[in-house]
Amino acid sequence: MRKFNQKINRKIVNFWRRSLQSQWLLLLVWTAIATCLRLTNLASKPPWTDEFSTLVFSLGNNFQDVPLNRAIAPEILLQPLQPDPNAGIRNVVHNLLTHSNHPPVYFILSHWWLKLFPSEGGLVSLWGGRSLSVIFSIFSIPAIYGLGRLAFRSRLVGQLAAAIIAVSPYSIYLAQEARHYSLAILFVIASLSCLIISIHCFEKSKSLPIYLAFTWVFFNSLGIAVHYFFSITICAEIIVLISIISVSVTKKYRSSFNKKNSSWKIIFPQKNAAKVENKNQLILLYPYILSLDWIKSIANFYIVIFGSLAGGLVWLPFWNNGYSSELTEWISISNSSLKNLLSPIFQFLATNITMLFLLPIESPKFAIAIICFVVMILFLIWIFPLLLRGINICLKNPDIRLSTIAFRGVILVSGLLFFGFTYILGIDLTRGARYSFVYFPAMIILVAAILAQIFNTKSVKSKFLNLSIFITTGKKTVILIWLIALLSGLTVVSNLGYQKYYRPDLLVSLIQKVSDKPVLIATLHQTHVETGELMGIAWNMKKIRDLKDGCIDGVICNEKTLGTKPKYLSSIKFILVDRKLDKENQIKLLQQTLNKLESPLDLWLVNFSSDFNVSLENCQVDRGEFPLIDGYEYQLYHCHFLDK
Repeated sequence: MRKFNQKINRKIVNFWRRSLQSQWLLLLVWTAIATCLRLTNLASKPPWTDEFSTLVFSLGNNFQDVPLNRAIAPEILLQPLQPDPNAGIRNVVHNLLTHSNHPPVYFILSHWWLKLFPSEGGLVSLWGGRSLSVIFSIFSIPAIYGLGRLAFRSRLVGQLAAAIIAVSPYSIYLAQEARHYSLAILFVIASLSCLIISIHCFEKSKSLPIYLAFTWVFFNSLGIAVHYFFSITICAEIIVLISIISVSVTKKYRSSFNKKNSSWKIIFPQKNAAKVENKNQLILLYPYILSLDWIKSIANFYIVIFGSLAGGLVWLPFWNNGYSSELTEWISISNSSLKNLLSPIFQFLATNITMLFLLPIESPKFAIAIICFVVMILFLIWIFPLLLRGINICLKNPDIRLSTIAFRGVILVSGLLFFGFTYILGIDLTRGARYSFVYFPAMIILVAAILAQIFNTKSVKSKFLNLSIFITTGKKTVILIWLIALLSGLTVVSNLGYQKYYRPDLLVSLIQKVSDKPVLIATLHQTHVETGELMGIAWNMKKIRDLKDGCIDGVICNEKTLGTKPKYLSSIKFILVDRKLDKENQIKLLQQTLNKLESPLDLWLVNFSSDFNVSLENCQVDRGEFPLIDGYEYQLYHCHFLDK
């Protein structure tokens, strides 16, 4: 057995040695793995309301053409998803800045990209919409390699960072959505690269090059133009860099004095410079901060600060014009209950963990979900002390200490800003895992640097699981961690983790199973979010109908794929009731709409009210037990009008 283990170890060592000698070949392997994972089942998951927002605005359309307060056919509801050959960039920018809270760069790129794909059944291609995000995510593989190698002057760190982000469940989750986060991550990587170069300049007692300052401003400005939350990354970088410079220069001044023969005395040079006779006296340069050396170190950094500020403020008029607090109600904290106080902490921790590891805890089979949850807990208990030990090693290594502090600082400051928004401003950013893109690359690089310290360790054992079965070599530890991350990536691809916030496919299946008569689906409308919620239902119903009529996307039609014949598809109706009406008029309008439709019919109230305490004439509430469906609270009414 010992000889066998030695043979395996030699093979592993030889593999990594050969691989590291051919860096580009190994990087190509990670890129290929990332591509396969991100393209697998790309269009199989149902689109949800945020993705509909991307598709509609990228086409140059808007949601305003969908009528309110009257029954409409699915074709009318889905009309904003129809490509308009006459729509151009001007339409994209105008509609987006008027009706949404997002800047336009990604949507402009998406507009051009979607023109390359033919429509599917008259509607925009979902695969095409998501594939642009996939491409940007694939670009992040060589980009993160470059950042890791630049920051730690180590090919190993770069390769480990590329290998981790290639299979990261968080990265795959963002890549498989028709949203702008994968592009934003690229600009975060670019901005962090500028931060690291500036730190290296400071280490060599050089000022920040002017070309680098303007390059940094360029990336920051584009990052804000992709997503406004990119400003959190900029704030974190500014705080980290100023802290590093301040602490380093202060230590430099202190080390130049003989502490044994000098007394610690605060002197203000502006007033007391003439009174300083003993050169050994320590001059604490507050408020006259750190003299000319400190100012010289950050001189060009002012260009970065004010340039990035200008790059953000240019969007302020458009943001004020198109901003709708109704679109952000879901992250607003309405009260200070114990749940609202504790949830952000657990949500923040869950997001950080699932950047690397996520087993099928969302499996529909409860036993599998529980087993995977227990395995994840044990794995985290095993790996957590190893990561702590690794980061301490990084901090003790003078060659990589400042880079480690920089990435750790970006993560910590970003986290503090998240909690500041949550507990001070009442805006819970931790509810949206996708918002953590602002520090995601820093997390990957930091983990890669830690694993690089573990990689060449002969014996690795955990503090909490100090059993012989858990003691192994550093290389095997790194490989095991990567394999768990790979399984986590496959979990997302299989839709057993990071599932969509809305599951219209499940609701459509339920309607198909329960309703054998004409259907009216009603919801309350406040913003285009509610329109997107019903679009998801109509999209999945159309997919079933297209499959019934002749199968789409190369799917082979047979009895098994068709299942039960959807009788309701020819008589489905939707209605978006304006939330601005008072409750009495909402019910009155709904009753009038029912009276105009054929009878009998099934009325499905979807996200209509919090208590569903709705009384309608000649309609009976179905008291059956129905499953919970993510994103949709619903109630079924069976309506029959005798006078028809």
